[in-house]
Amino acid sequence: MINVTRSADLSTRNTFRMKVRCAALVEISSEEDLLQADFASLPQPLMVMGGGSNLLFRGDFPGTVLHVGIKGVEEKEISPGDAVYFRVGAGEVFDEFCAFAAAKGLWGPENLSLIPGEVGASAVQNIGAYGVEAKDIIHSIRAWDTQEKCFVDIQGADCAYGYRASNFKTAWKGRYIITYVTYRLWTTPHPILDYGGLRKSIPECATLTPGLLRDTIIGIRRKKLPDPEETGSAGSFFCNPVISQEHFARIVETARKDNGPEYEVPHYEVGDMIKVPAAWMIEQCGFKGQRLGGAQVYQNQPLVIVNASGHATPDEIIGLENKIIDTIRTKYGITLHPEVEHI
Repeated sequence: MINVTRSADLSTRNTFRMKVRCAALVEISSEEDLLQADFASLPQPLMVMGGGSNLLFRGDFPGTVLHVGIKGVEEKEISPGDAVYFRVGAGEVFDEFCAFAAAKGLWGPENLSLIPGEVGASAVQNIGAYGVEAKDIIHSIRAWDTQEKCFVDIQGADCAYGYRASNFKTAWKGRYIITYVTYRLWTTPHPILDYGGLRKSIPECATLTPGLLRDTIIGIRRKKLPDPEETGSAGSFFCNPVISQEHFARIVETARKDNGPEYEVPHYEVGDMIKVPAAWMIEQCGFKGQRLGGAQVYQNQPLVIVNASGHATPDEIIGLENKIIDTIRTKYGITLHPEVEHI
């Protein structure tokens, strides 16, 4: 059933808790609702929004916000082997699907545990954590094609997935409304442990299961990240930059001048390139805990900007963002790019 609210308050629908409104909010709960909706009669532009966990509203949105609240988790028969497939409604909370998989002893999404947001957004954003990205478990996406006016099934391999990137954010932006995502999980162990010190956090004598790995990651994330129920944020604010080895060597030189000749800069090899944690650079530049009005760099994880006062304005968040970008560009020759989408 379609539910339309005019001049809707979005302050509880974005995890940054920006006090903004949209001209219209449309809620749908089935694919049939999409067939019946007359979006042309509603304020434009149209924006599809999930849990609002990766957004920064810069002010009131002049158009229509569409929330696809389709629910359901259904096992699908696709191919033999150790893979198991589940078609999940775009409106399901993604972490609840992670919990579902772990409870069944299935491998795949456990490293993505506690990432906020909904299933539909996981396929757009290619969410990732601890060495795993959504693309690693996405088999296919079902969506309404707003140009051809029909439902289509898109293979994950055709989405041009990259680091926090996909065709849904670039070449296809605004074209598809995702209704379901089919994930590929495994019955046999597929642990990914060599990222962010994860392996060291698991007891040596423990029997490794998806549930144990999920619980371990949840414990790590809760120590580092603010509880979205208590403090407004959009999670990781910046993408981790990937740079050349020559550029990394210059950063090492700078870091050793600041920290001593034996200092080791945290990094990860990505092919013949190097990924440097943005959080490390932000902390090295003294931003940890720094505040601008109601906005603050989170004390436990400098990759996160929080609405510390509960009343931070978009200008305060963006002002702190720009200050970080300018400082790191000057010190390291790197321009950080926000992971959070600015609306």
